[in-house]
Amino acid sequence: MRIPDIPAETLARFRKGGVIPAHPLALSADRSLDERHQRALSRYYLDAGVIGLAVGVHTTQFAIREVGLFAQVLQIAAQEAAAHTSQPLLVAGAMGATAQAVAEAETARTHGYHAVLLSLAGHADMDEDALVSHCRAVAEVMPLVGFYLQPAVGGHYLPESFWRRFAEIENVLGIKIAPFNRYSTLDVVRGVVAAGAENRVTLYTGNDDHIVADLLTEFRVRRDDETVAVRIRGGLLGHWSVWTRRAVELLDEIHNHPDGRSATEWLAMDALTTHANAVLFDAANGFAGCIACLHEVLRRQGLLEGTWCLDPTEGMGPGQLERLDQLLAQHPELTDDVFIGENLSQWLGA
Repeated sequence: MRIPDIPAETLARFRKGGVIPAHPLALSADRSLDERHQRALSRYYLDAGVIGLAVGVHTTQFAIREVGLFAQVLQIAAQEAAAHTSQPLLVAGAMGATAQAVAEAETARTHGYHAVLLSLAGHADMDEDALVSHCRAVAEVMPLVGFYLQPAVGGHYLPESFWRRFAEIENVLGIKIAPFNRYSTLDVVRGVVAAGAENRVTLYTGNDDHIVADLLTEFRVRRDDETVAVRIRGGLLGHWSVWTRRAVELLDEIHNHPDGRSATEWLAMDALTTHANAVLFDAANGFAGCIACLHEVLRRQGLLEGTWCLDPTEGMGPGQLERLDQLLAQHPELTDDVFIGENLSQWLGA
């Protein structure tokens, strides 16, 4: 599959920029798949106005591969997307050694996905040539969204030269920038510009510690005798798997009404969003409780029945529940509880 094979309207929305939540996994108390709530989650995101879904990624829990749920979870989201009028971009996670990543890309293509988000976690021992060859092999199967993952959860340093060579791959659709590091974020931007790919490779933020500022910033990079302006157009975020309607409204404001707030107000919103992410992602405990806390938010809203993870030892970190209660008490404007309450019974229907 190649980028021109993506439906034109779907591709155009991705290029303009939008909200792509990293899709959680709904489980029952016995840690089997809860298909009813899994479908309800997809319906929630689609009705909230997202332009795509990312499935089989960190927030979906990488262990779905080990328990044999990878293809089924991809299929459920694809079915819900097909039934929706919005024609969302479907992005599947791919990871592991080249053979595994290629096989997962083939599975995604079979289920009607448009691209794969290629994780390079676990490849720190590969040199740049080997990494580029790995990416090219997967790109032969599906359009790629690159993924610069933060070191705290398995990523590793990738220099500007790598991102230039990555952006030169013809079937690269975009890059999720998530190193949680401003210097590394600039390496991606500069690499894309050096490749002359700024109009072909669309940038999305995954920097949960800097979401709003990423979306507001115009990066200006010199290339020969010209200055190239580059924007991060949207977000592909686990953070946006909760309070998704609010995320859609926020990005719409950034795209269409950026002058509606002063620079000071936007910076305050960036700081508040980062604070909220620190709570959701359990920054105080090295991000250990991030998935369980997202589940807790969705449980309280009725979109999940529990916070169960595939790993029975995985849960919220020390003090995280109290920090979540405090955040919600102080900033109820962050939530989309009313929107969910108005639609939940419909999403949970057959």
